[in-house]
Amino acid sequence: MCSLTSSNITGRDSILLSFPEVVALCRMTEETPDLFPNVSRKAGLQVWTINNMKMVLVPEQGFGNFFEGDCYIVLFVSQDSKPYMDIHYWIGNLSSQDEQGAAAILVTQLDEYLGGSPVQHREVQAAESSKFRSYFKNNLVYKKGGVASGFHHVESNVYNILRLLQVKGRKHVTATEVEVSWNSFNKGDIFLLDMGKVIVQWNGPQSNRSEKLKAVQLAQDIRDRERGGRAQIGVVEGDAEEDSPELMKIMRAVLGQRSGSLKDAVPDDTPDYRQQTANVRLYNVSDRSGKLVVQEVATQPLTQDLLDSSDCYIVDQGGSSVFVWKGKHATIEERRSALSRAVGFIKAKNYPSSTKVEVMAEGGESAMFKQLFKSWREKGQSQGLGNVYTTGHIAKVEQVKFDVMELHAHPEVAAQQRMVDDASGQVQIWRIENLELQELHPSSYGQFYAGDCYLVLYTYMRANRQQYILYMWQGRHATQDEITACAYQAVALDNKYNGEPVQVRVVMGKEPRHFLAIFKGKLIIFEGGTSRKGVTIPEPQVRLFQVRGTNEFNTKATEVPSHSSSLNSNDVFLLKMEQLVYLWYGKGCSGDEREMGKAVADVLSRQDKQVVMEGQEPAEFWVALGGKAPYCSDKRLEKEKPTQNPRLFECSNQTGRFMMTEVQDFAQEDLDQDDVMLLDTWEEIFLWIGKSANEYETKEACNSALEYLRTHPAGRNPDTPIISVKQSFEPPTFTGWFNAWDPHKCSGGASYEELIQQLGDVSSISQITVNLNNTDLNKASTGGGVAGGYVAPGGPAQLSAPPSYNVHLGAGGGSPTPSSPATAVAPNRLSSTFSTMLSPVLSSPSPGPSPAPVPGLYLPREVLLFKSPSELPQGVDPNRREDYLSDADLENILGCSRSGFQRLPKWRQNDLKKKAGLF
Repeated sequence: MCSLTSSNITGRDSILLSFPEVVALCRMTEETPDLFPNVSRKAGLQVWTINNMKMVLVPEQGFGNFFEGDCYIVLFVSQDSKPYMDIHYWIGNLSSQDEQGAAAILVTQLDEYLGGSPVQHREVQAAESSKFRSYFKNNLVYKKGGVASGFHHVESNVYNILRLLQVKGRKHVTATEVEVSWNSFNKGDIFLLDMGKVIVQWNGPQSNRSEKLKAVQLAQDIRDRERGGRAQIGVVEGDAEEDSPELMKIMRAVLGQRSGSLKDAVPDDTPDYRQQTANVRLYNVSDRSGKLVVQEVATQPLTQDLLDSSDCYIVDQGGSSVFVWKGKHATIEERRSALSRAVGFIKAKNYPSSTKVEVMAEGGESAMFKQLFKSWREKGQSQGLGNVYTTGHIAKVEQVKFDVMELHAHPEVAAQQRMVDDASGQVQIWRIENLELQELHPSSYGQFYAGDCYLVLYTYMRANRQQYILYMWQGRHATQDEITACAYQAVALDNKYNGEPVQVRVVMGKEPRHFLAIFKGKLIIFEGGTSRKGVTIPEPQVRLFQVRGTNEFNTKATEVPSHSSSLNSNDVFLLKMEQLVYLWYGKGCSGDEREMGKAVADVLSRQDKQVVMEGQEPAEFWVALGGKAPYCSDKRLEKEKPTQNPRLFECSNQTGRFMMTEVQDFAQEDLDQDDVMLLDTWEEIFLWIGKSANEYETKEACNSALEYLRTHPAGRNPDTPIISVKQSFEPPTFTGWFNAWDPHKCSGGASYEELIQQLGDVSSISQITVNLNNTDLNKASTGGGVAGGYVAPGGPAQLSAPPSYNVHLGAGGGSPTPSSPATAVAPNRLSSTFSTMLSPVLSSPSPGPSPAPVPGLYLPREVLLFKSPSELPQGVDPNRREDYLSDADLENILGCSRSGFQRLPKWRQNDLKKKAGLF
């Protein structure tokens, strides 16, 4: 029986859950019905809307458009060699309970149909996860109405539209349809007045340049996807409306004369990284007693061994996110009701209904879920020698052979190995003395003291150009003044080299791989004292060093307390006395480790060396260590390689307060030159500093990187290296984390100013007026009637569309009249004036090149490819040759569809056209 009770969850209390979706799911049949004939397992994105409790496919033109009265299901299949799947169900704010329940059931059935491996996500309008938003790079548009409301969901190339979109957000834009009135405007947001053939963008006086750029890209996306490129865009700056009199004339004609002042800005509800600071709790979910019971079992930091394959679990990330983990041996009923359990848990905890939910099966855990655990090991994962029994947190580094040409040719290898080259470049080292720099003699390179701070400048060649890495090494016993001076001197040295060096903060004991490689296996770190001249600290008569490493790229020796308890059977130790140096070989060390121990011993002392095997030590050995005592002699535990995926965060204060927002499925285009970006690769933290980032953002990003490590739910080491990278000077250890990095592209595409220039000249718009008596056009925004119904993609495709209209906005005005099909689908898309776009049936022809032919009547590819402008047919615009190709030819030549090509940034379009001979 499925009737359950509920109560609030506090502390370690058990609870019983009850909610309508459980009842619905209990009525599911034992066999998952074959309801998914149009579901593809191919890589890419698929979207369905819920109509009459069934999934109806949404055409690609409608991706990113969501009706508030509907629920949607989104399936994403990755292109990886081992593809993964994510299923999202999206709940519109005005959707019915029946639709929401149907969406939950269909998602569960779809999950079973796909083998139970997808990760399920619950998304709520205006509170979508960053992963969901990443599928729709340009925008999310919330439209009024839905299937049940009688609104018509049709495909593109329809122009009887009048709507006002309120645009919010920076990295991921959302646009919500609002009342077509000046009352909807405010000073902080951007608004798009969409009239079908013309889109006017009005920028709030308090909006920033990045938001304006995203809004222009949204307007272009609407033009290209919904209007087939047949619309004109104009931009009005809200604080300089007098500079755009023609556009304001259109806005006043549609909206009326504005009275009173605009409303103040509405703050953006921007998520930030501090959600991770909330306490993470693990709950066991069981129905063994005949009732569904949820019991708290652990708090952070969580470990993987807490998860039992025979049960299901809920992980609560402080109310910001809820995860449900389904063990592979859990019952069918438990797995089927997992999503509803999460919803019931949210209700029982009185969390907001917008709380993010992820449901996953054992073996298909999401990256976000795994990052909540202190350690995570994949099934069948390769293992290496570990660092469990080490003194001073000295990392064990695996042996890797480096080929500098391989690293340069394949930056992804450089990123994985954390090596920009084979460490054969030039080195300069300075020590901080009296808060100033004191350059060291090369004879002392590689000898670091825990009481000091050092600057290490590494210079290497890449693509016939000098590159720089500036390491800031901080000794464990250095004073705060010295650490501060080290950072200050690093800035001064950075300025000396025109800001080109990559800056790396290195804390003693957490040296990155490339830093170790610089010293060719002869790096020695002394625990006490300092190397400064004039400072007389007597050297201890007995010193013990632990040697870790298998070759010159990964070896270092670190001084440890001179006690027997410091020994470890897995390593090599050097015991330095006044007249003798013992090389102690533990039973678990390898031959390579022994060879590196000999090399370090030669650097440490010129005295005689005596090899001592574990278990064969002379009495003098134990006497020097204060007597024999227990030490770690167990078999070396194995440590897996980190499996956490890299994460990218945008750091910005452009919303008025400093925020860190995660970017899912990131690419080079997501690096915003106006901001600082934080890239977390688990072993290292990169701070990418855009050319236009302000000083406050840069400073706060550094502080936030430290706070990010300190508060990470997995219990991250706060001494993880933090690397500062400046735009245009990225090393391969950074670029290798991005797919297909383009070194010639200095930003994420065209700037806001460049996009404005591409929109064309609007000077001739002064001759246009809008007929305020255009009742049919105004009716289009209300959704009343078939002829005036809302028409835009976002729902299921229809077999036919209502007639399209040409809107005459000339001096005489007049109501829109139905146009002929030829007029509706083949306007002059190459016109550079608003008048031509607004009135495509004007008697006088517009100036400029000839329009593209009616679809289906295109030019042969042979007359367009690799031809000079003089060789082209008369009237063909040489800068828009792709418009004269058929869809099949365009996709074959450029490798993407017409709509996909139009969504690319301008620089990328030109690059493809040049390579194809269309430029």
